[in-house]
Parts: sequence; structure tokens; C-alpha cells
Amino acid sequence: MSKIAFIFPGQGSQYPGMGKELAQSFSTARQVFEEADEALGFKLSELCFSGSEDELKLTANTQPAILTTSIAVLRVLEQETGLKADYLAGHSLGEYSALVCSDALAFADAVRTVRARGTFMQEAVPVGTGTMAAMLSIEKDVLEEICREAAQGEVLSPANFNSPGQIVIAGSTAAINRAIEIAKGRGFRKAMLLPVSAPFHCALMQPAADRLSVVLDAVNVSEMSLPVVANATAMPNTAQELVRSLLVTQVCAPVLWEQSVSEMVSLGVTRFIEIGPGKVLCGLVKRIAKDAVNANVEDIASLKLLQN
Repeated sequence: MSKIAFIFPGQGSQYPGMGKELAQSFSTARQVFEEADEALGFKLSELCFSGSEDELKLTANTQPAILTTSIAVLRVLEQETGLKADYLAGHSLGEYSALVCSDALAFADAVRTVRARGTFMQEAVPVGTGTMAAMLSIEKDVLEEICREAAQGEVLSPANFNSPGQIVIAGSTAAINRAIEIAKGRGFRKAMLLPVSAPFHCALMQPAADRLSVVLDAVNVSEMSLPVVANATAMPNTAQELVRSLLVTQVCAPVLWEQSVSEMVSLGVTRFIEIGPGKVLCGLVKRIAKDAVNANVEDIASLKLLQN
């Protein structure tokens, strides 16, 4: 039996108007946005449907906005297609969407937690002192060597292992700039700064991890109905008692996305459905698992394609 994985996008997939069409057409989607508005005490729905790109780009807004849109899409998908997953995974922030899908986290708790997570990550590092860069077509061990050489006592490390030949690094801005220069000097021309507001998934995020830990201690974690492949380990988890520690570890640890997808393929997954805004993860899966079937669902048109 071939297996299905539901995968959920992370930061960077947001766009103005996301979720609006589904919320207008399906009460199940509309209820998710209403629940988010109530949980947060402000109109997150309006931010998603008609907010500006700049407002949506603020990390404290981006995280609950993507989570809410993803869960709204998920509820419609469940209702309209009856499709069921065997495994779940999400890229960084997307891990929270996966945990809601697995029943480990109640949606209202998750949306409040990621609002706090976004705030903590933004406040962990003064603006401008840290950043991230995509390093393309560089092997993992070569890139780790470049990071060691460029660090010069500052924080610099791989942050996202996204797909073969696409690794993102994070750290202090000066160290990142040195790494790009070293890479170019070695003939790796495809190295570029990313338009992010903070250096996620590196040691500079430790203050955010500490603060998130306190928030998560107060959040109820329920028994999981489906395994969630964790970013920090690239292994499926069904133990509710590990959920909090994996989410705290994830803040400073690299996102092992390539390894997570490979693990799901080894467990028999042949079909990946990206649920939420954008198609970023579909693109990554295509590069990691060339034989897998890919689809994304984010609006009525993509939902209809899936139903056919």
C-alpha cells in the first residue's frame, strides 16, 4: 500500500489574500479564521485577506497567519476529499500545523503559541545583526567547512537542509557576508542573502527557545493520532511527551527537511500533499524524491485538481 504524507509550509509562503476564497466558500474554513481572531484578540482574518505584504512579513504576524490558513485549507480538504494521511510533517513553523492535524495541539493553543514564537524570534536578535543566506549547489561538508572558516568567533551554521544543493545558513550578518565571499572565491556563485528579519534556526535564537519553553509548558499536549516527522530529528514521533522538547529544540536546530522527506519515502510514502499557502515544499520534494507524486492545496482551483 502506498502511503500519503500531508506537509505544511513555513515562513516565506505567505501572500496577501491567502485563505480568503476558501473562507468565503466554506463555513469550515471560515470557522478556523474566526477561532484564530478570537484566540488572538485581533482580526488575523483581515490581515490574511486584505493586509499588506509588509504587515504579513512581520514574523509575529506571519507565523499565526500561515498556521491559520493551513488549518483552514486542511479542514476543507478533509471535508471535501476524505483523504487521510499516514504521515505528517511541516517546515519549521509548519510543524505546528502538522501537530494540530495530528490532534497533539488544539488549534487555538497553537495559534497563540506561534504568535508568541514569532515575537520571541524577532526579539531574540537586534534587527540587522543577524541574517540568513541560501547557498546553492554546495555539498553539506564543504558548506560546513566554509561556515567554520567564516565564523571567526561569531555564530554561523547551516539552518535549513532544504533539498539536494539547497542549504540555508544563519548567523551574525558579518559572518554570513564572509561566508558568501568565501563561497564565491571557491567558485560557488549561487550564494545570496535572504529577505528575512532574523537568523532563524541557529544559536542566536537561544533566548527565543528559552521563552518559548515557558509558553509550551502551559500548553496541553494530547495523544497523537498520526506520526509527525520532527524537523530536529527527521524521525516520526508519536510520543506526546516529546512534543514540547522537540518544538523547543527546533528553534535553534537546523530544519532537516531533505532528511525528513527521505525518511517518509523510506517508510513507503509515494504521495505528498502540501496544505496551505504556496508551493515551496512541492518544489523541494520534487528535488528530493523524484518519483513521488506531488500536489498542493491552497484555494478552490487546487482543491478541484486534487478531487479530479
